[in-house]
Amino acid sequence: MNLEQHAIHKLYQYRKAISTRPYGARGKKLIRCEQCLLAQQYCTCQSRRQLVSDNTFLLIMYDDEVLKPSNSGRLIADLIPDTHAYIWSRTQANRKMLALIQDPRYQPFVIFPGEYAYPEQTVVSEVKPTGLDSAKKPLFIMLDGSWREAIKMFRKSPYLHDLPLLSFTPETVAKYGLRKGSREFQLGTAEVAVLALEASGEKGNAEALSIWFELFIASSMFSRSRQSNKDISSLNRLSEAFKQQVRATSEV
Repeated sequence: MNLEQHAIHKLYQYRKAISTRPYGARGKKLIRCEQCLLAQQYCTCQSRRQLVSDNTFLLIMYDDEVLKPSNSGRLIADLIPDTHAYIWSRTQANRKMLALIQDPRYQPFVIFPGEYAYPEQTVVSEVKPTGLDSAKKPLFIMLDGSWREAIKMFRKSPYLHDLPLLSFTPETVAKYGLRKGSREFQLGTAEVAVLALEASGEKGNAEALSIWFELFIASSMFSRSRQSNKDISSLNRLSEAFKQQVRATSEV
């Protein structure tokens, strides 16, 4: 099985290398897998499969977000081959990241609530709206961090202010049955990516990522528990459901 490192694996290694001290994550005494960052006995890497997708994702990550075992952005890169990730800088945006955003092959969308749009900024609720180039490949730009950090990244990144915002309504969120934070639009990064895939017409891929996220959550909970002799049949069922969904999607 091909378990090559993807963009977030590489960014994690880079961020870890420049750290002056180890990141103090919850459960820091656990022996973790270096790729999925779950406890080794609940590692999901052998279940990982890449999907066939016509979408591209760009994750702009807040400083140490990539070091957090709880980060769900890595799940997108696990499944979607054309995923890019960069650490956000307030003063000097990464040149490769800017080149990707400006690449004429892509139609970029910043996935962010429409209420934060700037006066002249377009807000859309679908991937191929009238007035935008539907022949280009969608580039979904996601600001990966806490909600406060995401707002900061958006407001202090002028290169995002001329791009259309893809904004999901509370009705859309409720329809897909995703978990919500204290406000309707506060979802995990992977959950938002599920909505983006759904909006682009890749329903099978959206379902696969949703199951992959469920497996991640369940494995994380097992990793945090101190109980011994755990019954991991629920993890096995989710892993098999994910594999079946990938097979079904590939056959469409």
